[in-house]
Amino acid sequence: MIKSDVQLNARGLACPMPIVKTKKAMNEVAEGQVLEIQATDKGSVADLAAWCKTVGHQYIGSHEENGVFYHYLRKCNTEVNEKLEKSFEHRIALEEVTNGDGLILDVRESAEYAFGHIPGAKSIPLGELSARINELNKNEQIYVICRTGTRSDLASQQLAEAGFTKVKNVLPGMNHYTGQLEKEVN
Repeated sequence: MIKSDVQLNARGLACPMPIVKTKKAMNEVAEGQVLEIQATDKGSVADLAAWCKTVGHQYIGSHEENGVFYHYLRKCNTEVNEKLEKSFEHRIALEEVTNGDGLILDVRESAEYAFGHIPGAKSIPLGELSARINELNKNEQIYVICRTGTRSDLASQQLAEAGFTKVKNVLPGMNHYTGQLEKEVN
């Protein structure tokens, strides 16, 4: 059993709620303490690790038990966190993306993508982005989308840090998309 100072139940919540609840819980956790988050959202594995990297907390690790993901985060210096946490500054409206040129990069989990995505979008889940970043062209305009804009924000920051200059976060995300969907399931 892994020791934690504070536990957070995020079971049954979908993106972005595990991150929203974690952020709120971290405000009550003392520096150096470990927060255990229990989540059933498969996307939480990549989301929480990426969020920690963005804000400066330590993502210790996770394990799965009976469909529940147990994540362990250590709170780091709050003054540093406030300076580091940011939103990706280059954004584009969802309506503009479907009419424009460029690659639509869908960073949702593969199951989410399979059940409906924008025609022509490329799927690279956020948790796989660093390993698959070489599949993308740094000279191409890339529109990053997820369900709500949270994972796409983290992915956009990751791409910019890797030297991609033509990146825009799509807001709002797929939960507001009303156009034609391609599906990979019947």
